[in-house]
Amino acid sequence: MFWNDRFDTPDYVYGTQPSQGLRRHAELLLPGQTALSIADGEGRNSVYLAEKGLTVTAFDGAPNAVAKAQRLAGTRGVTVQTRVADILTYDWDAQSYDLVVGIFFQFLTPAERTQVFDGMIRATRPGGTILLHGYTVEQLAHGTGGPRVADQLYTADLLRDAFSTCEILDLTCYEAVLDEGAGHSGPSALVDLVARRPL
Repeated sequence: MFWNDRFDTPDYVYGTQPSQGLRRHAELLLPGQTALSIADGEGRNSVYLAEKGLTVTAFDGAPNAVAKAQRLAGTRGVTVQTRVADILTYDWDAQSYDLVVGIFFQFLTPAERTQVFDGMIRATRPGGTILLHGYTVEQLAHGTGGPRVADQLYTADLLRDAFSTCEILDLTCYEAVLDEGAGHSGPSALVDLVARRPL
């Protein structure tokens, strides 16, 4: 399995600090909220959510990543409910959350991505928030992380259409320099989406 092999190293491939996209929207992270972090990797984002006082569930398809996420939570003194789960068969309807977070999960085909976006909306309680952070197609010119396939990258129009049933609170494309482990390092073309599921 590609991702399990990728995370089979003592190093944290994307570092141990939260993504820039999550830190940019720290005002959304309210103590006592419930949060779901999808395709959470080695735990840097779910652990940050827990440090902010949220009750966090996180999943990833790679057992090696989930084990490292648990180790990171332990070293930071927080609790994250982690599980190994396939993003394409995850039960989005099992529980609803105040916040659903998706950071850099750009390994899906367009059809699979639509399925997951719909699942994220369903997993968000009415009035709850979705936070998405990833690379735009302009990232192809940088080559500093992310897929090398345009279909797996985002545009503002793509995200606006995908979350058209929600209230878009923020949809911003921007350039920034990332320093997030060996996996994301250097000038990057990014997009943040914050959307609210209607009541």
